Amino acid sequence: MRLTWKSMDKMRCFRKRSLFPFLSFLIVFLLFFNLFMDGGYVLEAEKTQAAEMLMHSANSERYVHTFRDRSNFSGTINVTYRYLAGIPLPRKKYLTIGLSSVKRKKGNYLLETIKSIFDQSSYEELKEIVVVVHLADFDVIWCENLVQEITRKFAHHIIAGRLLVIQAPKEYYPSLEGLKRNYNDPEDRVRFRSKQNVDYAFLLNFCTNLSDFYMMLEDDVRCSRNFLTALKKVITSREGSYWVTLEFSKLGYIGKLYNSRDLPRLAHFLLMFYQEMPCDWLLIHFRGLLAQKDVIRFKPSLFQHMGYYSSYKGAENKLKDDDFEEDSVDIPDNPPASIYTNINIFETYDTSKAYSSIADEYFWGKPPCTGDFFMIIFNKPAKISRIKIVTGSDDRQNDMLHHGALEVGQRSVDTKHGRQCTSYITLGEFKGGHIEVNNVDHKIGFDIECVRIVVTANQREWLIIRTISLWTMQPASQLKE
Repeated sequence: MRLTWKSMDKMRCFRKRSLFPFLSFLIVFLLFFNLFMDGGYVLEAEKTQAAEMLMHSANSERYVHTFRDRSNFSGTINVTYRYLAGIPLPRKKYLTIGLSSVKRKKGNYLLETIKSIFDQSSYEELKEIVVVVHLADFDVIWCENLVQEITRKFAHHIIAGRLLVIQAPKEYYPSLEGLKRNYNDPEDRVRFRSKQNVDYAFLLNFCTNLSDFYMMLEDDVRCSRNFLTALKKVITSREGSYWVTLEFSKLGYIGKLYNSRDLPRLAHFLLMFYQEMPCDWLLIHFRGLLAQKDVIRFKPSLFQHMGYYSSYKGAENKLKDDDFEEDSVDIPDNPPASIYTNINIFETYDTSKAYSSIADEYFWGKPPCTGDFFMIIFNKPAKISRIKIVTGSDDRQNDMLHHGALEVGQRSVDTKHGRQCTSYITLGEFKGGHIEVNNVDHKIGFDIECVRIVVTANQREWLIIRTISLWTMQPASQLKE
């Protein structure tokens, strides 16, 4: 009799275990069928790809990457990732957004973060992104419940290949016991941040070939509207210049952009030094080792921390980025140009820094005189819709342009003093060190070749030109030669 009950118990357990994969497959199949009936979210070319991979997922729930463990030079480890939701499409995207998430003692912001990413993106932008969520917690019940919620809320995005949920199994993690207690951190703190480094390493490794660029976010973030369009403007403006990390937030791991070709090295780096220091410190060292000396951070910030409780022990975390703007699509185009001035430049605060959108960079010159100028000459004529120039700074408010005018010109020619325009129109005077002119293209009847700031009176104070922002009538990428 006892053997009979044991046998029945085993049968019940077997039925429960076998029923869950079947129900999961059934849900995915129904969602996919609904997508074909709806037809609104997936491109025709991608429907066939999704169908093929859906059939593949019925037979294989795992995906293998080769990952070299640099802390153990004797060989490699094959990380077999579990697909918890979604399968990547073969078509390479423009941007991968990576999130790593663990169970928190208080609060959970992951669903809000995913929702913000999708809600703040246009339909055209959605075609170019893929979001990868690494559930890096080994609580099976928590993971299953969260995957069910994600599948229910974001079904269309999963089927369209825009959202993947993965997990690296626990057996692939290095030991988290007996770790170095650098900086005299408590053992549990060292264990938490060391595991976090490995979480990110496995996430980066998985994302290597999904897109051209990779954006690192945390799982408690709010996005600005059309953030991808703003990112593209910045990436286009950096073409031809070397960079390792572009930053779109000044907080933690939020808003750090990488070339996807650098992800394998970054993943190896985090795994090699996983127990040495927190991830954000390692990211700084990685950037420096690849010869990017200075931080390249852009304003306004595109991402805002929204969580109230930290993933470490549920501690309060009220950090906010005061440079964040909800409508950051207003980032200027600033067409390619040559820039020069006859104002004496102080140290390394050169002219290009006023034209850059990098945070905390500006032009700084010695006291200007009447007739001095600051000149921008475009590589090719441009249709400008709006111009905004800000002088002075918060801590040096008097170092502004007290008396000046803004001019635009046409018909540039080469002279012994460099290229200059032969005719100018004055758009306005500076007031309080600022000037902003809208509808420029309606006020003038020509494509602009030069933008010139002219000093109209001597001043005793030095001059800071903090930002020069120009908006064009066409994408900046079309203005490149």
